[in-house]
Amino acid sequence: MKVVTFGEVMLRLQPYDYLRFVQADSFEATFGGGEANVAVSLANYGADVAFVTKLPKHAIGQMAVNSLRKYGVDTTKIVRGGDRVGIYFLEKGASQRGSVCIYDRAHSAIQEAAASDFNWEQIFDGVDWFHFTGITPALGENCVNLCLEACKAAKKAGVKISCDLNYRGKLWTRDEARAAMTKICEYVDVCISNEEDAKDVFGIEAENTDITSGQLNKDGYKSVAKQLADKFHFEKVAITLRESISAFDNDWSAMLYDVASDEYCFSKLYHLHIIDRVGGGDSFGGGLIYSLLSGYSTQEAVEFAVAASALKHSIESDYNFATLDEVKKLAGGNGSGRVQR
Repeated sequence: MKVVTFGEVMLRLQPYDYLRFVQADSFEATFGGGEANVAVSLANYGADVAFVTKLPKHAIGQMAVNSLRKYGVDTTKIVRGGDRVGIYFLEKGASQRGSVCIYDRAHSAIQEAAASDFNWEQIFDGVDWFHFTGITPALGENCVNLCLEACKAAKKAGVKISCDLNYRGKLWTRDEARAAMTKICEYVDVCISNEEDAKDVFGIEAENTDITSGQLNKDGYKSVAKQLADKFHFEKVAITLRESISAFDNDWSAMLYDVASDEYCFSKLYHLHIIDRVGGGDSFGGGLIYSLLSGYSTQEAVEFAVAASALKHSIESDYNFATLDEVKKLAGGNGSGRVQR
């Protein structure tokens, strides 16, 4: 399987442990970003995956490239240029205090990238799958156009396209998101959403659901998936379902709707005690892409993707370092967490 993902990789600066920003005297530096996280997941499973972005030629840009390369991601299609790497500051939540994310990504290299930076015909040569998220077009009108050009080229090359809606209210308004994503989603084959994204971007929501109280009406998401598929002619719609009890404790599951068979498959429910939830949705996306490219059934695919994401919640940093064997074991029912000797 050969996959390309496209988006922004950022420097993540985080106070150590669970300190608040105002308490911190130093920050831990790592890297992450929606599509980069998916690329690392797929590389860990043995896929041939390339990440496409634009990064400065200076040492911090090289740090970002190295953070991907060392985990097996193909970085040869990354364009070098521009002035800065985007940054996000993360204050990890604890108990009833939620996590806080502050962006410092204006004028990053990818945000100011031009259409001439990317030869999409060459990038998609021999590729099976293309993945991006709604975060990338949210960076600006030029990035909306970059995503549209990429999707058109992928479609012309016969490449399957997946998109995680990933609405970020700090980056654009709901109206801006709806206008852009309505155009982009015309090219998408597999849509990934969560309990909020479909509502925020397209005004489609499940009935009798209150995500802030942790109450989800799973049957309502069948209607959400059907409406999304009908609107954009998606082949499949995946919806992750998070029941948030506290910053530490979430219930986690998902649904995958296969349009051709009219089949709605819900995964098993995981009771998570969270170490780091950032990248949880991306690890689901990586697991879903791997399972679908591997020919898994609808039920097997959603079980694999949710298991991959459940494991990611136990791992520090944006990237998911769960192995293929670990995901398969958990998806198969071995979730005891016993010591492996």
